[in-house]
Amino acid sequence: MRAEKKEIYAVVLDILQKGHADDPRPVYKREPLVQAVGVEQFKLLELVPKPVPIQSHETLYIGDDERQKVERVKRRIGYEDLTPTARVELPFMVEQIVREHEGRFVDFFNKAISVTPKLHMLHLLPGIGRKLMWEILEEREKKPFLSFADISQRIKAIPHPDRMIINRILEELQDPETKYRVFTAR
Repeated sequence: MRAEKKEIYAVVLDILQKGHADDPRPVYKREPLVQAVGVEQFKLLELVPKPVPIQSHETLYIGDDERQKVERVKRRIGYEDLTPTARVELPFMVEQIVREHEGRFVDFFNKAISVTPKLHMLHLLPGIGRKLMWEILEEREKKPFLSFADISQRIKAIPHPDRMIINRILEELQDPETKYRVFTAR
């Protein structure tokens, strides 16, 4: 579980040149918006862009220093606030982030601990039960996992550990009532 901190980078999911279609203000008073997902904690955000070209799937700097393409972070949003386009793009962008930061997620397999006496963090991944959890724990004792390929090679029952991580992240984003958050911020 993570401490609350700001996102520094976000990946563009959708660009709304004229803001939300259901905004009651006249079109000329609306501001353009960008819906994006944070790279560190997968926070769903609405950004107000500067008047410069922004591409879908682009990674934007949203930290505290001078921003090239983002005027401000307008607000944090929930999955239900995403446009249909953003909802379609989200799984692809989560997958891209997981693949680009593979070491961070492989570390999860190496460092996951018990959450309660009866629940281990590994159980929170779709498809991991007690038997598979023990196999992972025994393998990582021998030698820490080095990559997703290393995990799938040493644990035959996990052909795609990256898919397990991606599915868990999407589950946490789509269900605001998720009790245990491993990869996303509340």
